[in-house]
Amino acid sequence: MHIELDFMAVLSQWPLLLKGTFWTLCLTAFASVFGVAIGIVCAWVQVYGKQWMAWPVLVYIELIRNTPLLIQLFFIFFGLPAAGIRLSPEMSSIIAVSVNLGAYAAEIIRAGIGGVTRGQIEAATSLALNRLQTFFHVVLPPALKNIWPSLINQIVLVMLGTSVCSQISSEELNYAANLIQSRNFRGLEAFTIAAATYLCIAIVLRRLLNRLGPVIFFRK
Repeated sequence: MHIELDFMAVLSQWPLLLKGTFWTLCLTAFASVFGVAIGIVCAWVQVYGKQWMAWPVLVYIELIRNTPLLIQLFFIFFGLPAAGIRLSPEMSSIIAVSVNLGAYAAEIIRAGIGGVTRGQIEAATSLALNRLQTFFHVVLPPALKNIWPSLINQIVLVMLGTSVCSQISSEELNYAANLIQSRNFRGLEAFTIAAATYLCIAIVLRRLLNRLGPVIFFRK
């Protein structure tokens, strides 16, 4: 069986691929910022918050970590309109990936907090720092330093997971590949190029975050 590959038929649609790649990067950026912020808040509540605050956070974490991202996305985009909340595919995608990353980040950050020595916390207390000041200035920086590689891995996984957002017509990279192959029937070429693009993004993103981590969090 002879297979003729024509990658130019796909690459000629580069504006679609570029737009899809850009939106994938945007989704990843939004998820990284909002997801990590959610994770930090949830980790603080679990470790330092009152019990009545910790239970809703625990339910959120278990619910998100034990259900597929696709179901979460469908719930937001198709389910919330039943409650009168209508969101665009783009906003639904941002919320879904951010909430998903937030649950995983919360557990990762909580583990990092557990690795901070009690002596550091006692030193902060002796300096009359309150709970929030102690957390953000004494506990969080070394905690993030300890778990930064794990957090990077989770961010990369969420970036790859943004491909499911094409199911609600969010115009990311997988959506672009699907659209191109529906036009020229070059599915093998379209998804090969999409896979190669995801691979490149993952490699660059991992290296970028490895370099930015010390600059953002651990600078003295």
